[in-house]
Amino acid sequence: MAVVHADIAAAAARIEGQVKRTPTLRSGTLSKISGCELWIKFENLQFIASFKERGALNKLLQLSADERKRGVIAMSAGNHAQAVAYHAGRLGIAATIVMPKFTPNAKVAATRHHGARVILEGEALAEAASFARDMAAKEKLVFVHPYDDAAIVAGQGTLALEMLADQPDLDALVVPIGGGGMIAGCAIAAKAINPAIDIYGVEVSAFASAAQRKAGQPVHTGGTTIAEGIAVADIGAECWPAIERDVREVLVVDELEVERAIVLLIEIEKTVAEGAGAAGLAAIMAYRDRFAGKRVGMVLCGGNIDTRVLSSVLLRGLARDGRLLRLEVDIADRPGALAEVARRIGESGGNIVEIEHQRIFTEKSAKNVVIETTVEVIERAHGEKLIAALNGAGFPTRPV
Repeated sequence: MAVVHADIAAAAARIEGQVKRTPTLRSGTLSKISGCELWIKFENLQFIASFKERGALNKLLQLSADERKRGVIAMSAGNHAQAVAYHAGRLGIAATIVMPKFTPNAKVAATRHHGARVILEGEALAEAASFARDMAAKEKLVFVHPYDDAAIVAGQGTLALEMLADQPDLDALVVPIGGGGMIAGCAIAAKAINPAIDIYGVEVSAFASAAQRKAGQPVHTGGTTIAEGIAVADIGAECWPAIERDVREVLVVDELEVERAIVLLIEIEKTVAEGAGAAGLAAIMAYRDRFAGKRVGMVLCGGNIDTRVLSSVLLRGLARDGRLLRLEVDIADRPGALAEVARRIGESGGNIVEIEHQRIFTEKSAKNVVIETTVEVIERAHGEKLIAALNGAGFPTRPV
């Protein structure tokens, strides 16, 4: 049965007080950078740091007494897993979660922390789903799908109700697409409130099934992505009709655009976004012409990113922006030469992060040493001045 606005309103009443009513806030700086008036829905502030709580709880609250007694099983790359595990635990329902082998360790650990039985199976979400369905049949468990379920779609749509209650004059909503549950629910809710609002979906290039289907192309997906939360092979049958009818356009972004968006959200909003959570901002920055001068609502749908990956993204961002330099400096192998180079870098305003002598793997004279150093600077132009200063002082320097 197709989800309608009344189902979403009922879901909102059902889950009220059991999930956070997260804020929708205007970002002044990101508005200036993007050229639109940008409002962010901070779903990373949910207890499990993801919007997935909404749909999972709405589904669990509608189980019969017999279904609760039997227990539930879900397959997920992380956020749905945590949502089902957390709320099932709260409600006294036994939960089993099947997660693909590529799932970040942080999400696996968090799911186990909520008391669920976690099984890692399959190289992709589809394989995990097949295994979970087989287990559900064998153990008579209730299968809780992450997106292809009317109760899930209705629950996810409650976030759009909140956004438009907080900011009713939005011109557009930008919503990430994985299996389609969130954007389907949001589109149904938003269009019922304001038929003129434009709904934009966002996918990463490796998993652009909705964009391909919208264009009438065969669906080809697969590969690695930092946005594993939306790394879904195809759109759910329950979700596609709303996407086909109500979503104006599906925008596709690449990995570097998502990484840049994560960095922007950290540096400007001081908030952590996982890859899927930053995808909306990546699209707004990459497709500025679509949103110029408009009031745009963006769903920051989750903040569960592995800390090691986050560290790498931030450092890569500094390097791309020219704020972190890796330099090779030629010096004579004599006492005081290294100290002189360090002094010159400091006088130029650079901060040495790492430094190492290289005497062996070089074609230079045995009387010379290559210094390999990582230096933090203010901006690209500052780095260029620092390199020029070292060269001018007789220390041949080149970026690597």
